[in-house]
Amino acid sequence: MNGSLPDPVRPDRLHVTGTRIEDLLRDFLARAGELLDAQEQMRGLLEAVVAVAEDLSLEAVLDRVVKSACRLLHARYGALGVIGENKSLSHFVTVGIDEDLARRIGPLPTGHGVLGLLISEPAPLRLHDLHQHPKSYGFPANHPPMKSFLGVPVRVRDVVFGNLYLTEKEGGGDFTPEDEDLAVALAAAAGVAIENARLYEDARRRASWLEACMDVTGRMLGDDRTSEPENVGLDQIADRALRESGSQLALILVPDGGVDSYCVAGAAGTESAHFAGNILPMDSAVIRSVAATGMPACMDEAGDILGLADGLSKGKLLAIDLSAQGAHHGLLFLVRAPGTGPFAKTDVEMGAVFGSHVALGLELDRIHRLREQLVVFSDRDRIARDLHDLVIQRLFAAGLSIQSLRRFTTGEPALTRINAVTAELDETIRDLRNTIYSLRSSGEQELLSSRILQTVRTATRSLPFAPHLTLTGAVDSVLDDGTVTNALAVISEGLSNAVRHSEAEAISVSVSVEDGMLTLIIEDDGRGFRDAVPGNGLVNMEQRASELRGSFEVTSAPTKGTTLVWSVPAH
Repeated sequence: MNGSLPDPVRPDRLHVTGTRIEDLLRDFLARAGELLDAQEQMRGLLEAVVAVAEDLSLEAVLDRVVKSACRLLHARYGALGVIGENKSLSHFVTVGIDEDLARRIGPLPTGHGVLGLLISEPAPLRLHDLHQHPKSYGFPANHPPMKSFLGVPVRVRDVVFGNLYLTEKEGGGDFTPEDEDLAVALAAAAGVAIENARLYEDARRRASWLEACMDVTGRMLGDDRTSEPENVGLDQIADRALRESGSQLALILVPDGGVDSYCVAGAAGTESAHFAGNILPMDSAVIRSVAATGMPACMDEAGDILGLADGLSKGKLLAIDLSAQGAHHGLLFLVRAPGTGPFAKTDVEMGAVFGSHVALGLELDRIHRLREQLVVFSDRDRIARDLHDLVIQRLFAAGLSIQSLRRFTTGEPALTRINAVTAELDETIRDLRNTIYSLRSSGEQELLSSRILQTVRTATRSLPFAPHLTLTGAVDSVLDDGTVTNALAVISEGLSNAVRHSEAEAISVSVSVEDGMLTLIIEDDGRGFRDAVPGNGLVNMEQRASELRGSFEVTSAPTKGTTLVWSVPAH
């Protein structure tokens, strides 16, 4: 009826309702715990990402990645293996193993077993027990026990840079799928940080190489350079290349005149004393290609090129051409210690730039020395000419005047004195003639390139225009007196013919040393001839080439000019 009290709730229904509330409350607390755990994980991941990105040094970034992963995923041991060019681990960063233990364990892993599985199959891998996996390779002596395992690849611009390895989760449990997700996320952030660090390191290394290039150029073009012996200071330049490239040995080689033969003009680093001043044959096809194309080349074993039996024989070698203005000035060799990995792309590229600066410095140094010698030769010519045309003539006239005094005296003492003065003047004239001869012949001990310039200038002095002269290769390495004398004679005779007979408006002289041959080419745009005219020196040129086991060729046609090509072995 209306106003009556509701029926009382049965006790069993109250029990069921309370149980449901408790279940809901437990479920709520569990979900809240999960949310808190997720929040804690995300905070830990964020802290790890920030920590990884704090440094721009690649080595520091790698170390932070491993430490952050161990802290985030509660792993006792962690490592990051960098994959090298041959698909093995070229670098290994560890956390949890101190230096003493690492020394007792021995060499670092190179990518065998489970570690190699991640290299061949770059995907996340979780294991309950490392030893139970079919690819397990086992541990070396003194290695700490490891059971649970988590590995994820670290990618940089979609290319696998290396792998992150974590073992021995704290508490003895296994790594969970959530742990795997966190590791993958951290690896992705690590890839970005590693890329930034690599870009920064690349920019820093390039800047350092460019600074080295500027320093080398300034050193080689210093004002006091021409007062020093040629090629002096190349040891310091080799040392700079050594430091910039992280090498153990640096050699600067210059051609010594023989075919594929070089002299070590600069050396720095390990075993440099063994090479300094040595003559090294370079009959390797790779080295010949470097010299011919100007492109640097890397070789796996330095011993094959340098003849090393141990020490650096297994180290990587980088060969760099030293060429400028079409002239090959030598080679730069950089050798890494065995086990330190190949030369980075940056070192190869910037090493080639460094080599071009060294070559340009050598070329400009040669030109400056040549110019200084030409100044000296010009002064000697002027002094010799003045002595001959002025001083000797005056002394000769004075001697004649003194001899004429005989007519004005008959006294014996006076005649004796006149004879003595006359003899002294004659002796002075002979001394001056010897001095003049020495001034004019002193060039024979100078560089061949400077003597060629002198010869060309002398032979074409009567022309209303200057001939064009080109020197290519190690011209100054030709030292044989017979070869030098004949070459200068051919240049003089060839130019003399062109000046007297060709009626040319342009004459060019090219002298080159390539592939062990000294080649002279004299061209004019004159009237030419159909047949060689006897008596114009062509027979002499051909005979000179024959005596030196060379060749001589004349090409000419009426109104088309004449070309002489004289080639002999360079000694």
